[in-house]
Amino acid sequence: MAKPLIQMALDSLDFDATVALATTVAPYVDIFEIGTPCIKHNGVNLVRELRARFPDKLLLVDLKTMDAGEYEATPFYAAGADICTVLGVSGLATCQGVIKAANAHGAEAQIDLINVEDKVACAKATCEAGAHIMGIHTGLDAQAAGHSPFEDLNEIAALGLPVRISVAGGIKASTVQDVVRAGANIIVVGAAIYGAPSPADAAREIRELVDAV
Repeated sequence: MAKPLIQMALDSLDFDATVALATTVAPYVDIFEIGTPCIKHNGVNLVRELRARFPDKLLLVDLKTMDAGEYEATPFYAAGADICTVLGVSGLATCQGVIKAANAHGAEAQIDLINVEDKVACAKATCEAGAHIMGIHTGLDAQAAGHSPFEDLNEIAALGLPVRISVAGGIKASTVQDVVRAGANIIVVGAAIYGAPSPADAAREIRELVDAV
């Protein structure tokens, strides 16, 4: 298994604060995720800025596309996104549109399984359609209700699909190694880093823990 990648969720609405945080944690992460509120607020210019500053990092734009998949994703891939997300609940046609746009730009499409009732069926169908990454995602509201991504991760990992598995949902230093051992290829960390007294130190700790598994 290839070394798991660490994805840093950039969730601030402030353009300059987002760039500053990315700069701080860059030595320790592999993927910069421009979170959904952040990309809605700042738009494609933030993708261009991060692409120019960090040519060696993967950029994920968390569009959570719900309709018009190819049309919505295309300008973000063109601006330098390596990965865009599409909601599994959007339906197969929309997912196929984002997959098509990704393939046209030599990039990847991630299916976000948040709120999908039958995650196994969705993962199988979108994998067959050419999806590159499955996103196990326990959202903020679900986390507040006491849910974690582990059950869904175990279920999807057991399918053995030829895709990478990304996991997001309250991951922190005390749980990150369990996520890696459960089969995650991409570990998404947000508040555990940007909410820490020293984001750089928190990112370094996560990096060391992941690499030690």
